[in-house]
Amino acid sequence: MPALQLNPAQRSELRSRAHGLNPVVMIGAEGLTRAVLAEIDRSLAAHELIKIRVFGDERDTRIAIYEAICDELGAAPIQHIGKLLVVWRPGPARLKENQPQDLGRMAPARRGAAPRTVTVRKPAAKPGGRPTRNEVRVLGNERVTAGGNVKRARSRQASQKKKSLG
Repeated sequence: MPALQLNPAQRSELRSRAHGLNPVVMIGAEGLTRAVLAEIDRSLAAHELIKIRVFGDERDTRIAIYEAICDELGAAPIQHIGKLLVVWRPGPARLKENQPQDLGRMAPARRGAAPRTVTVRKPAAKPGGRPTRNEVRVLGNERVTAGGNVKRARSRQASQKKKSLG
């Protein structure tokens, strides 16, 4: 998949947007692996514009990684300064392993979801004893504390200004 081509005005606008960003992906000694490429693909799908930090002193290697990322993922190269690469691509994930059916099994549970059962483990009262396990049913507006207690969510406080308007 070839890299996207942008005109200088578009590239300049994206460079200015990327100025305040922090790197979201780091490429280490292993180089550009499938796992790193998949993470870059997920980040591009989520943010569109990302910074990537490449650890390594060889400039030619960094340029090759930059070109490989853009070609493999169909992204546009925006900027390459030192060890930082800025890449842009609109739209969803492109790699097969990042498609929604594969992400569904690892997706975290929604917050505030309907009743669910949570297993709470508490340490034993005596040293060397077995920890106690307890299954607790938690409703959507409740949470389990670090101590294993179930607490209800409090309603958010409104400011005095909002109270006077209502």
